[in-house]
Amino acid sequence: MDTITPPDGVSRIEHHACFGGWQDVWQHRSPLLGCDMRFGLYLPPQLEKGPCPIVYWLSGLTCSEQNFITKAGAQRVAAELGLVVVVPDTSPRGEGVADDENYDLGQGAGFYVNATEAPWDTHYRMYDYVVAELPALVEKALPFDGRRSVMGHSMGGHGALVVALRNPDRYACASAFAPIVAPSEVPWGRKALTAYLGSNEAHWAAYDACKLVAARAREGRPPLAEILIDQGEDDDFLGVSLTPERFEAECAAAGQPLTLRRQPGYDHSYYFIASFLPEHLAWHAERLGS
Repeated sequence: MDTITPPDGVSRIEHHACFGGWQDVWQHRSPLLGCDMRFGLYLPPQLEKGPCPIVYWLSGLTCSEQNFITKAGAQRVAAELGLVVVVPDTSPRGEGVADDENYDLGQGAGFYVNATEAPWDTHYRMYDYVVAELPALVEKALPFDGRRSVMGHSMGGHGALVVALRNPDRYACASAFAPIVAPSEVPWGRKALTAYLGSNEAHWAAYDACKLVAARAREGRPPLAEILIDQGEDDDFLGVSLTPERFEAECAAAGQPLTLRRQPGYDHSYYFIASFLPEHLAWHAERLGS
């Protein structure tokens, strides 16, 4: 896979041999976001023989693509399973991109929404970026046969659930680590949604996993195929901005297949993610037919 050439307008800024495949970082100008964006791209050795499924990973607050590709230990497992792993940044960045002095808003905290409020609406369209613009770029560059899924952590877990629930025909399954499942009801979410979407809470429902599950059932639409969630029981944010029991209840009421695993002793860190990521990737590979 050393021979894969990034498409026009895309540069490869990192390229590391890793478990028989390659860990790359690519950079491109995003017309949608109006800035340069980077993303991690793991290419497994099986890609030399033909198309492999793609798993999109969405990271949490303060992260870039680097946190996952350097801390999660995904490459060894992805190489064994024949999975491409795509890791976008968490927000637009750069000079002229709106920011905030607090870690939970602005650069590093895009919340995977399409902002409608100034000054965020100029650049912050992360929902469309991860659902449309980035996949179009990646999937055109690689051998690809349409098999994709999505997963994420914390803010990225929120993003993964939202994009999967809103686009069930695009994603075979979704999983998450300690996701923000009810952003309309918790401090992290209410702050971000007010800033990006305004104070009318009716506009928030499109980015709230609990509300999306309930709406699908109410409208008679079929549930997403499957969802897997792991939540550490020693997570400092549990019961504050993380309320997995709310999502569990909504899924039970709606008939949405969900496996929620509570993990004693685990916190919110990448030690938690690295501990259970192999199981998540194997779960995705099974459902993607890898």
